[in-house]
Amino acid sequence: MRFASLGSGSRGNALLLEAGKTRILVDAGFGPREMARRLVRLGLLPEDITAVLVTHEHSDHVGGAFSCVRRFGWRLMLTHGSLTACGKDVEGTISTIDSHTSFSVGEIVVQPFPVPHDAREPVQFVFSDGDHRLGVLTDAGHVTAHMVAMLDGCDALVLECNHDSGMLAQGRYPASLKKRIAGGWGHLANDQSAGLLARIDRSRLRHLVAAHLSEENNRPQLARAALAGVMGCEEDWIGIATQEDGFAWREI
Repeated sequence: MRFASLGSGSRGNALLLEAGKTRILVDAGFGPREMARRLVRLGLLPEDITAVLVTHEHSDHVGGAFSCVRRFGWRLMLTHGSLTACGKDVEGTISTIDSHTSFSVGEIVVQPFPVPHDAREPVQFVFSDGDHRLGVLTDAGHVTAHMVAMLDGCDALVLECNHDSGMLAQGRYPASLKKRIAGGWGHLANDQSAGLLARIDRSRLRHLVAAHLSEENNRPQLARAALAGVMGCEEDWIGIATQEDGFAWREI
């Protein structure tokens, strides 16, 4: 199994994973033209995608999903709450998933799990090809025991490091937005993500990528330092998913 990012941040998100001939996109925050351009960068075409899983209805995660469904004929999968919140009535293959029930897409087993975020029925995912597990966690306001249990013992982890608490507090955002981001239904700060990391079994962890970094209220070196402190590794071992470039393929 391998995975890569097409882009990660408040202006659009899409994560790609592959096992055998199965290729799953997690979120589609880019429109068809931009999505196709970013896929080519990873050596793929839109017709190579098996299915798209949506984490929640916020535009940076679902903004391009329905137009891509129409353009490329993609299979879209999301919770009933997310679908309802999107308010879309489109043609194509769209199916709902349960936030606690695992299912298979081709050669990949998908285990959704609910997260605390200010959306209708948000989920994140753990993926397995039978030998290795990839955990994906972005867009969560605080850490729950269930999240810790789901991400325990993963071989690779894409983990939200949205903001530095000090930068957010001292930044130029209005007070209401600061409260939303830092609140229990907003986004994980660097130190919160480090705290989650400290609670899981990391003995199998071979890849760790910080994702969904705020361009306004965080810096890659701050996210790396927070996670490296838990891992006891060099800071440059921690990967960063950027808004423009995501990150290249990583093999598990």
